[in-house]
Amino acid sequence: MVFLRSARLAAKCLLAAAFAAGTLPLQQALAQDLAVENAAQQRPNFLFFLTDDQRNDTLGCAGHEIIKTPTIDGLAKRGVRFENMFVSHSICWVSRASILTGMTARSFGTPDEPDRVTEASMAGFYPRLLHQAGYRTAHYGKFHTRLPRGTNPKELYDEIEIIHLNPYFKKQPDGSLRHETEVIADRGIAFLKSQPKEQPFALNLWFNAGHAEDGDHRPGIGHFPWPKAVDGMYDDIEVPAPRLGDPAIFESQPDFLKESINRKRWFWRWDTPEKYQTNIRAYFRMISGIDQAMARVLKTLEAEGFADNTIVIYSADNGYYMGDRGFAGKWSHYEQSLRVPLIIMDPRPSADAGRGRVEQRNVMNIDLPLTFLSWAGVKVPSDYDGMDLSATVRGEGPRYWRSAMFFEHVAVRPNLSWEGARNDRYKYARYFDQPKDAEFLHDLQKDPDELVNLANDPAYAEALAEMRIITEQFIERFGAPVTGSLYAKKKD
Repeated sequence: MVFLRSARLAAKCLLAAAFAAGTLPLQQALAQDLAVENAAQQRPNFLFFLTDDQRNDTLGCAGHEIIKTPTIDGLAKRGVRFENMFVSHSICWVSRASILTGMTARSFGTPDEPDRVTEASMAGFYPRLLHQAGYRTAHYGKFHTRLPRGTNPKELYDEIEIIHLNPYFKKQPDGSLRHETEVIADRGIAFLKSQPKEQPFALNLWFNAGHAEDGDHRPGIGHFPWPKAVDGMYDDIEVPAPRLGDPAIFESQPDFLKESINRKRWFWRWDTPEKYQTNIRAYFRMISGIDQAMARVLKTLEAEGFADNTIVIYSADNGYYMGDRGFAGKWSHYEQSLRVPLIIMDPRPSADAGRGRVEQRNVMNIDLPLTFLSWAGVKVPSDYDGMDLSATVRGEGPRYWRSAMFFEHVAVRPNLSWEGARNDRYKYARYFDQPKDAEFLHDLQKDPDELVNLANDPAYAEALAEMRIITEQFIERFGAPVTGSLYAKKKD
């Protein structure tokens, strides 16, 4: 260890001298500095839990007063919980593609098919890069990513088993039924038990829960099937009505949002007090079921001797409207749709300074693959769109940080296709397939619930113009506008 520290210090001194002499660009200096840091440590393993349809506040450690998530809460105590984690695109397959490629849809897709990963973008597929660097890679659970036509996901990992819902309960060889959450955990446990001790690994356990079974509208276990291990949880609890469930909030929305699937699926799930109580308890059971399944996987991680060098990540593919605004699902531009949990627990001594912290900086799903490669000492593709979270997890201040975030929704056209940006003060969104009432501007400091649209308020004309410019700059950076958008027409 003394030699490693000395080598690291010597390399840093050389880098500092090169930068001071003007022979090394700043970004290159930072990247090489980071490589020196990572080279001095054993390459970590990655255990990545990803849920479906879960917004940021639905965990015990995030302050939820009902949902019980002791396993996840324990990870937060030993790691870093990111209070302001966002997805760049709030729908399953696009968000997952962004996590795998490190890019926004505008970057990994084309104007005609912005939600499909191109062959060129596949070159930066982070599990593939980890595999090339000697990692054993595996994926169990939901995949749901639009890859280039003809691409077989089985070519992308050492091991993969795609396990989807419909139905949630999977028939086992003995004829019994087992919930997909438990099956995914079973596969992860088997992988860990077969893992060679001398080889690093990257294991994705991506759950379908808490996604509803959209083809079954029976309240409770029909629509939100939960594992039998959590039977009876929350039965004796009256869940408060949605905080933003006042019908007046729904009535304030433009017609294209009132007529979208955000409202259609509200009738499937939340439209009566009785249905709301039945379904929200069932949804909570799904989250607690994930927590219990994770506990089994983490116990095996410890038993197999990997816990001290395995970084554990917990997040979700998009947020979720639980009756708020008269909506269900995700897709639109409000916070409940875009904000998701993120907990990163790095057990290594280098992360001791960050343990138990709640990080307030804005981070995004596109930051995850870049961070994984950074930890692994793998060269980060130049077309990645995210930022490196590794210093933040270590408890260090980042060298630089983003001042704004870009969001888009290029699927579910025309009602829910939009693009926009958010900084610490404002959020801007324009639904580019709509002829009118298509812009939103929210003052997040004065109106954190985004109840007032200021796009037509003359007092905010300057802010509106600024957020439009920021959005257009992001689009220029990340790629061409989607085919047929109002933005494309304006540019023509």
